[in-house]
Amino acid sequence: MIERLVGAAARAVLAALLVVMPALVLPATIGGGGFALPLVCFIAATFVFVEYYTDYPSVVEFRDAPPFNRLRFACLFAVVLSTAVVCADFVRPTLFSGALTSLGTLAGTALDFPYSPLRLLLIGVAESPGATALEAVHAAAGLACVYAALTLGIFALVVRRGWPLRDGPFNVWINMPLFDPTSGGDIVQRLRREGRVNLMLGVLVPFVLPAALKVVTLAVGPLRLGDPHTLIWMMSVWGFLPVSMIMRALALQRVADLVEDKRRRTTALREAPAAA
Repeated sequence: MIERLVGAAARAVLAALLVVMPALVLPATIGGGGFALPLVCFIAATFVFVEYYTDYPSVVEFRDAPPFNRLRFACLFAVVLSTAVVCADFVRPTLFSGALTSLGTLAGTALDFPYSPLRLLLIGVAESPGATALEAVHAAAGLACVYAALTLGIFALVVRRGWPLRDGPFNVWINMPLFDPTSGGDIVQRLRREGRVNLMLGVLVPFVLPAALKVVTLAVGPLRLGDPHTLIWMMSVWGFLPVSMIMRALALQRVADLVEDKRRRTTALREAPAAA
């Protein structure tokens, strides 16, 4: 009980820190919307605390199958923090922010080729006012791609090393509250189908979001990328959403393999007495 309470409280604090991170890095850019920030922090912290403290979560998947959610949170936190630091570099540059921006610019330049997601993103925000915003998007997108590659590589390695069974039995009801195994159809086929859908969406999202941004700019005018907070959360969605979907696809395929292996072992045990 105490361990679960402390763990849920620590995760709630980290969730609140994630929400408030842009304001901490860029305190002079909060503006008139700062009154809503404590409320958003409270909602995020409360949601995370309830999900991790209760016996059975309602939304969070793979709660008891680390490091799935830890890797996702680390990737999102890194994207938010790095984008905020890149934005701060154009306001009051420091040695750290300059080095991080240079690293992001190098990565962005390497990934800025025709029809790449980064090139499409730059085209989608090209009509936004200010060259500084485009430079920030270029650097932040490069860093987001680096974090995405590292996160997916680490998770793929963890899966190959036996995830999620390394920390004990895997409970489908707790770790997959949004998946109903009894809703009809073969569970293995449904898991594999849902995994393939998530994989395709994860690959397509980096290409679709820039097109959606372009449609928005044509309908309502250029995005307010001069506002660092808009840029930070836009880059967070663009960088984190594909990673989350691809990780979920890998996880679902792994769970399908586990269910199939368990069926095979159960069938072998049933046939063994008959053969004897």
